[in-house]
Amino acid sequence: MSISSPPRAADVLADLGPLEQLRAGRLGRRLPQLLLGLWLYGSAMAMFVRSGLGLDPWDVLHSGLQQLLGWSFGTVVIAVGFLVLLLWIPLRQWPGLGTIANAVVIGIATDATLSVIPAAPSWPVAWGLLAGGLVVNGLAGALYIGSQLGPGPRDGLMTGIARRTGWSLRLVRTGLELSVLAIGWVLGGAVGIGTVVYALAIGPLVQFFVPFVAVRLDRPAEAR
Repeated sequence: MSISSPPRAADVLADLGPLEQLRAGRLGRRLPQLLLGLWLYGSAMAMFVRSGLGLDPWDVLHSGLQQLLGWSFGTVVIAVGFLVLLLWIPLRQWPGLGTIANAVVIGIATDATLSVIPAAPSWPVAWGLLAGGLVVNGLAGALYIGSQLGPGPRDGLMTGIARRTGWSLRLVRTGLELSVLAIGWVLGGAVGIGTVVYALAIGPLVQFFVPFVAVRLDRPAEAR
C-alpha cells in the first residue's frame, strides 16, 4: 500500500481578504494556532539572538535600532512592525487579525524568551541554539501562515509592493531584505554566519511544515 504525500502549500492556503478570513470558520482552531505560531516565532528570534551567530535581515535591523535607541529587542520589533503597517496605506493593503497580532505578540514573546535564555557560553551551545531556532522558526512560520488570518506586516509589505508594481515576489523580497540588512549592519546590527544559514534554510523549512499544519477552509469567497 502506497503512502500519499502531503498536499502542497499552494493547495491548502486560500487567498482571502480580512473579513473573509474571519468568516471562513474554524476560528476555535485557527486563533490558538495563530497565537502559538507567533509566540514560537518570537521565541525562535530570541534563540538566534542568544546564539550570537547572526540574525535574519529584519532582525539585523531590529538589533541595530536597539543599539541606537536603547529599547528592548521586542519593543523595537513591535515599533518597526507598526511603522511597516503605515507603508501598507499607499499600497491599499488591509491588515487582517493575524497581521495586528503579528505586530504585537512576536515582540512580547521575544523579550519574554530573552529574559530566560542566557547568551550561549560555548560554540556547541551557540550552534545548538541556531539550529533549534531555525526548526522552531520554520514550524512557527508555518503555524501562523497556516492559520490563514492574514500575513505579518513585513510579508504584507512584500506582497503589496509586488502587486502594485508588477515586480516578482522574489525580486521584491530580495530588495527589501538586502535594504534592511544594509541599514541594520550600518547601525551595528548582528550579522554573521547565522544570517546566511537562515536565508538558505528558512524557506524550505516553512514550505515543509505548512502542508501539515495549515487549516483547511471552505474558501467562502470562491463559493459565492
